[in-house]
Amino acid sequence: MVDTKDLKSFGLYRLCGFESHFLYYKILQDGTGIFLIPSFFQKLMAQNLKIEQRIGMRLSQQQLRFVKLLEYNAPELDEAVERELEDNPALGVKEESHEEDEHRYPLYYTPQSSDQPFYAPADESESLYDNLNSQLSEKDLDSKVEYAARYIIGNLDSNGYLHRSLDLLINDMAFGPGVEISKEEGMKALEAVRSLEPAGIGAENLQDSLRMQLETLPRSSIRENALRIINSTFEEFTMKHKKKIVSSLRLSEEEVDKALDLILSLNPKPGASLGHSAEDHSNIVIPDFIVNIEDGEITITLNNRIPELQIEESFSQAVANLERTPKGRFRKGSEFVVSRFNDARDFIRILTQRQQTMMKVMTAIVKIQKDYFLTEDVYALKPMMIKNVSEETGLDLSVISRATANKFVQTPWGIFPLRFFFSDTVGETTGDASVSTNRKIEAEIATLVEHEDKRHPLSDQRIMEEMKKRGYDISRRTVSKYRDRKKIPVARLRKEL
Repeated sequence: MVDTKDLKSFGLYRLCGFESHFLYYKILQDGTGIFLIPSFFQKLMAQNLKIEQRIGMRLSQQQLRFVKLLEYNAPELDEAVERELEDNPALGVKEESHEEDEHRYPLYYTPQSSDQPFYAPADESESLYDNLNSQLSEKDLDSKVEYAARYIIGNLDSNGYLHRSLDLLINDMAFGPGVEISKEEGMKALEAVRSLEPAGIGAENLQDSLRMQLETLPRSSIRENALRIINSTFEEFTMKHKKKIVSSLRLSEEEVDKALDLILSLNPKPGASLGHSAEDHSNIVIPDFIVNIEDGEITITLNNRIPELQIEESFSQAVANLERTPKGRFRKGSEFVVSRFNDARDFIRILTQRQQTMMKVMTAIVKIQKDYFLTEDVYALKPMMIKNVSEETGLDLSVISRATANKFVQTPWGIFPLRFFFSDTVGETTGDASVSTNRKIEAEIATLVEHEDKRHPLSDQRIMEEMKKRGYDISRRTVSKYRDRKKIPVARLRKEL
């Protein structure tokens, strides 16, 4: 046996030449000899193998497509179907025929009545910019001044405001079109724009616009007082602090009232009176459903322009005639035809499933909220959550959530988002006490505000106290939340001067 101390004394570590590869060595002895075990292998020997089982879920490609279609609203779905018809030659539109064809896959849908418009008609009215440019053509201006004026008109927003400074616009013309405009020419161009109708066009902000409109009116004491209010106490005016205006300008309440009446008769958005802006069109809502009530009977219609789809006959015949291997697989070279055929078949099936799901969800909502649809009374709305619709339809909560998000329904009295019909129970109810929903709370708050004294509007605290008198046990914070949801301003901004 060799003592390990002797090995160290012989410099065995250095002789092995491993010191550049391992940090240290551990020397072991047994009955047969001496072994050098590097620490690297020692760590490997200490490792254990572990087997873990994890449960996860992955959506198939078809499920992902279904989820995507379910999230689309009516116009988005129309566009998706049109894209699919363009991209996939195997997908076609079924011709109107009473004959049945085993290769055709009918799409479940409820036809839209022919007299129901799908989109708003095109706006044929003259736009703000066309109108102003037409007025400018009647003025005798220098060519550079006219060019700068038209450039300024092009930079107005839909309300007629000019948010960029004149210096920046002059720089824009120099670096963009390459037209050198002097400061004097720019001032003349801006004055020309501000002289156009309606008054207030080309203003920097609301204060500037109101001032410009007042300056076009005939001189009078009322107009002068109104100008003083706009020039000296505009902040107090916007905050509706009439007493501060009276004390600051040393005017009587009667004089201030007449001046305020004149200011309030002005147009805060002078450009909006001409034509229609793109923002107006973006607010157009196309409903996904149409609900009609006649003689107590409720009918639900899916509002879309989707035709009945089918697989093109040429692709059906091609797939039927393709040669197969002994194992039943298609032979090489037929991948394109088969993939297009399968995509078309799957799309029709998924689209059908989407339409059926949407109808299931809307039918369940109408069934639960039947009293509301028959009476148009917001107080008839019952507490309803996604889980209630799930219990009625048997669909998953996530499916219902996607089917109702950003979807709208048209009723005889207006268009509403589907989420409007979902509401929680507010407060605790015991015994035979009536159940209150957040829609009832919103309606009560709106009624209180509608009938309040506008010179002394109700604060959120006062509204809370009044609601408690009516049997609604809610907090001031709840009042504020529901007031905001109804887009009702705070008491200070509802005050009439």
